[in-house]
Amino acid sequence: MTRQDLGRLAMLATLCWIIYGIGISDRGLVAPDEPRYAAIAHEMAASGDWVTPRLWGEPWFEKPALLYWMGALSEVLGISGDLAIRVPVALTSFVFLLVFYVLVRRSFGQQDADGATVVLASAAGWAAYSQIGVFDLPLAAATSLALVALLPWVENSQEKRLLPLFGAALGFGLLAKGLVAPAIATMAVLSVCRDRGIGPVARDLFSARTLLPFAAVTLPWYGLCYWRNGTAFLEEFVWRHHVLRVFSSELQHEQAWWFYLPVILLGLAPWTPLVASAVALTDWRGDPRMRFLGAWALGTLAIFSVSTNKLPGYVLPAIPPLCLLAGRALRRAPVWAWACSGLMLCLFPIAAAVLPAALADGLPAAWPPDSTAWIAVAGFLALTIGVGAAATKGEPALAAALVAAGAAVGYWNLKSLTFSDLDAVAGSRSVWREQSDLVDSTCIGDVRRHVEYGLRYYSDDRLRPCALAPQPFTLNGDPPRREPTEGPN
Repeated sequence: MTRQDLGRLAMLATLCWIIYGIGISDRGLVAPDEPRYAAIAHEMAASGDWVTPRLWGEPWFEKPALLYWMGALSEVLGISGDLAIRVPVALTSFVFLLVFYVLVRRSFGQQDADGATVVLASAAGWAAYSQIGVFDLPLAAATSLALVALLPWVENSQEKRLLPLFGAALGFGLLAKGLVAPAIATMAVLSVCRDRGIGPVARDLFSARTLLPFAAVTLPWYGLCYWRNGTAFLEEFVWRHHVLRVFSSELQHEQAWWFYLPVILLGLAPWTPLVASAVALTDWRGDPRMRFLGAWALGTLAIFSVSTNKLPGYVLPAIPPLCLLAGRALRRAPVWAWACSGLMLCLFPIAAAVLPAALADGLPAAWPPDSTAWIAVAGFLALTIGVGAAATKGEPALAAALVAAGAAVGYWNLKSLTFSDLDAVAGSRSVWREQSDLVDSTCIGDVRRHVEYGLRYYSDDRLRPCALAPQPFTLNGDPPRREPTEGPN
């Protein structure tokens, strides 16, 4: 490794630490999913059963085991509390970025690798899910690693040395979130089938060098979980969370077909204008790798847009190929795209000023931002001028560094100003701290779902729903308040 490589590694690590690491414990577990997954990982570590995921003693087959293993391993290594489920996700993101950089450099060269990695590391969607203990980032990292490993083979059908890595990484994608990873890979590979035909592509991708690593990663857990739990595993995991999740509104995440269009535009911020420019500048006919990246991104959007149930994080696997396209086109990007990306940085101080009040009382009550926010906006406008000047002088590396630095500062400011409010509105740690000394006389009544899951996690399931364990006092309302239980216990 050269001195220049060490310098790039240090800069990437610094960028990731500022964006992913700082403030990672400043908020408790939020929404229903984080505390639920953390509770499953905790129970896995405590019980020693690394095969059957269990939520408060009952089998839980909504997702495969990868994230639970990551959280349980964290606890075994001494990382506890909120960090146990978040630290492995952040580390997964960082390690993936390193491998992504190496593989992109191998396929496209140093400058393209530098640009693509910086764009991806600081893209809003990737940055956000690198700090949350849910399955979306592990799925996106595993699937993206598999598809980036295919790039040499996409360019040259005789280049098969990385097919075992493709198979193993796709296997980890199957362990992260089920059949989503193979579905995305299939959509991406359709572009190669168009060029070479289905037969030659199938012979390569279903060869022993691909299937053996895939099977070695996936079969042990899937086989053992089915052996221990039988049809209950298949009915819940396959039928309910693969078939019904696509075609039924039972899971209450129903959204319009166009839901992911604004999600992906915001998820690429502040690089969205440069991604749009890259899409316009890319030669889609000349290089099969570009068609592959396009099919990867569009295929991901299509899969999740067709599904009835939609959440923002589902579309995360579409972000790496778009960032790779942007990284390759930075040297040719027009000044207007650079200027617009710089202007997008102004959204950070506005969001930091508006978000706390908007979470509590709605956006109309939070607008307009205070004068401090506009001073910060002025600072980002000055940075935008610097970005435009660097682009005008033909220095895209400097322009990209300025945008990435602005994004890092913006994320840090956003987290420092909003995490405590986010914790109060969407978390339950503050409620637990208020009620922890009364856990033996209180039960959970009519509260929002995330509060119930969070309180059960933080109390190690000692604070339970009143229907399961009646107590003299009940937590009710939003925000939860402690009041005497009506009727005899």
